[in-house]
Amino acid sequence: MNCIKINAKIQSLLHTLLLRDPIIIEIVDAIHAAGGRALLVGGAVRDLILDRPVKDFDCEVHGISLKSLEVILNGFGRVNLIGKSFGVLRVNCLDVDWSLPRIDDAGRKPTVHLNANLSIENAFMRRDLTINAMGIDLHTNTLIDPFDGMSDLTTKTLRAPNIDLFLHDPLRFFRVMQFIGRFDMYPDSALNECCKNMSLDGISKERISLEFEKLLLLSRAPSLGIRWLKSIGRLKDLLPELDATSDVPQDPDWHPEGNVFEHSMQTLDAASCILYTSNYDMLALRYAALCHDLGKVNTTKKVNGRWHSFGHAQTGAKFARAVLKRIVIKKNLIYDVSVLVEHHMAAGTIALQQVGLVRYKRLALKLVPRMNLHILADLALADSQGRNNASNIPLTKVPEWVLLFKDTAKKAGVLFHPEAPLLRGKDLMGVLAPGPAFGLLLHKAYQLQIDEQIADKEELKRRIFTKGIL
Repeated sequence: MNCIKINAKIQSLLHTLLLRDPIIIEIVDAIHAAGGRALLVGGAVRDLILDRPVKDFDCEVHGISLKSLEVILNGFGRVNLIGKSFGVLRVNCLDVDWSLPRIDDAGRKPTVHLNANLSIENAFMRRDLTINAMGIDLHTNTLIDPFDGMSDLTTKTLRAPNIDLFLHDPLRFFRVMQFIGRFDMYPDSALNECCKNMSLDGISKERISLEFEKLLLLSRAPSLGIRWLKSIGRLKDLLPELDATSDVPQDPDWHPEGNVFEHSMQTLDAASCILYTSNYDMLALRYAALCHDLGKVNTTKKVNGRWHSFGHAQTGAKFARAVLKRIVIKKNLIYDVSVLVEHHMAAGTIALQQVGLVRYKRLALKLVPRMNLHILADLALADSQGRNNASNIPLTKVPEWVLLFKDTAKKAGVLFHPEAPLLRGKDLMGVLAPGPAFGLLLHKAYQLQIDEQIADKEELKRRIFTKGIL
């Protein structure tokens, strides 16, 4: 088993990490004094080696019983026993999982067998990938690498410590997908062959949704994970609507990059370079980029010798909903993505036509309540950048019309939200009794406000009386 002293750089990163909660070292020393061994395991080790931010701090404790571990941890704070049946304990003042080695049966709800004396090699063998099957002894600062995960990090190889055990948990298939996007690493032949044929039954949509979110939010190029699904023949099983786009041609004058699938992949990667403070908005944009041209499967036809896809945005909204219902659990997100897809052509159209502010205000209303013209413009930008015929890396140029669209939407006061209605219910109390007609009146007044660019409340009141709306 490979055991080496961690280098100075990793040791420094680890030391900085531990300084956030110095009590961890005290617990490690107490475990060592009791005859145990505390190992930092999983993604934290991988991320330290890659010099990436460490999110989860998990310690696997060998050589002492769960009861002994609980007694030790009780000396440092109240112990949370919520994961006790799985051999996982937490001290209330620390964001650290302390666990015992375990053997799980196959499936998503396995029977767990704790074994404090399980060898490190057998414990690590049960992890999904070799790059996650490394540990750092926190007492000796020794890297334990029984399956040569360090070498796989260097060669950018995703490999299972044990293929048979990998098959026990079908969710690992989707972890491979998002690891490809996040780390630009690729499965070896054995893991690829395994993923081509393994059953994906029994995985909850919630867990699948989380893996797709990781792919889209944490990847430099999430298309890598989607391209991998296609390369092993599984995209047609999971997202057949997207898989079908590889057979759909495009007019080379507008889309020199090739078919719709290639365009969608480049658009997705372009969208992933656009950052917001809200993860929800980034997910909406990236899912919309992935799905924006699905409608071309049903609408692409040759007219006068050229390929056209009239109405593909509207058709695509229906396809987007069908795709996302399989991999997204947030109903609001499914709706918002479909709205962006339905209107993704509008930003370019009205910017190039140089229409008045009213069109911008009307378009902003179509995106409520959560989406806005800024996100729609960014989708149009990603769409324009996903047209590189020289490589599969999207273009970086920002077209002038995108800047014009955002600038005009800002002038109209609707870049980030629609125009606020001048009249509200309280303004008409006493004029009209509450009821269905009341809401209809407010809606018509709002439309009049937008269409005729009325900015004064009293003027709007006068106009709705004059036009006989009341």
